[in-house]
Amino acid sequence: MKRTSPLTLVLSGVIGVAAGFIVDQILTSAGRATFVPTVMLPLLLVLLGAADIILAWPVQRATRGIVQVRVNPFRALRIAMLAKASSILGAAIGGFALGLVLFLSTRPVTPSVGSWGVIIATAVCGGVLVVAGLVAEHMCTIRKDDHDDEQPGAGDSEPHAHSH
Repeated sequence: MKRTSPLTLVLSGVIGVAAGFIVDQILTSAGRATFVPTVMLPLLLVLLGAADIILAWPVQRATRGIVQVRVNPFRALRIAMLAKASSILGAAIGGFALGLVLFLSTRPVTPSVGSWGVIIATAVCGGVLVVAGLVAEHMCTIRKDDHDDEQPGAGDSEPHAHSH
């Protein structure tokens, strides 16, 4: 699995900004109120980031030799994929919230402080989720064994026996 690239995160954030701005533009042009995320969204983003770290912690401890447990590579991969998805989601939601901020800052009427607070908290917590996802992804990195670089069958005439 390749690590999450900065370009992917930037593109997710830019798409989020555009989506947030366009959603508010469409809503106000239809005479409706601007979009304000629920107060629970920032909390859920932080909880998801914490879950990423908590799930990755045992993998990191095992791969760093802190505990003598064999790492299930499929479990490590699933946790790394969750972390990757979380960082992309955090960039998109953080960008969406920044798009809402951008739209609201161009309006002649200032919205309520509560609206600003939830939108800014969503943007910040989206950034927190990006960081947590990247950290968890790094924690799930399993170091290569010395024999990982060898070609299968190179140097011996018998196939490798795998024990379970």
